[in-house]
Amino acid sequence: MELKMRKNKDVFIIDVSGEMDLYNSYKLKELVMKMMERQVKSVVINMEEVDYIDSSGIGALIHIYSTMKKASCQLYMTNIHGSVKKVIELTKLMGYFPITNSLEEAIQKLEG
Repeated sequence: MELKMRKNKDVFIIDVSGEMDLYNSYKLKELVMKMMERQVKSVVINMEEVDYIDSSGIGALIHIYSTMKKASCQLYMTNIHGSVKKVIELTKLMGYFPITNSLEEAIQKLEG
């Protein structure tokens, strides 16, 4: 899994690529926690390049979202597709996570 971070005004975008699994999903968790320590309030996790997720990846996303929500931070996940989308649907988390279809939509919601 590879993580790249960029910024659009006050919105931080994390581009995730590769597999979110037991061996590397902690990296995303650590990155978001460091961002929160630096008072980052708006984050988009772009999962366009994620082609596999397991229960550890799902656990990391739940941890990130619940921690950010408690801290009154905003998070959107975007570009979820294929088997990753299936896993999120099967775990009944589509309604739990704030998900948008595009990066533009996520940024718009965070800026609006």
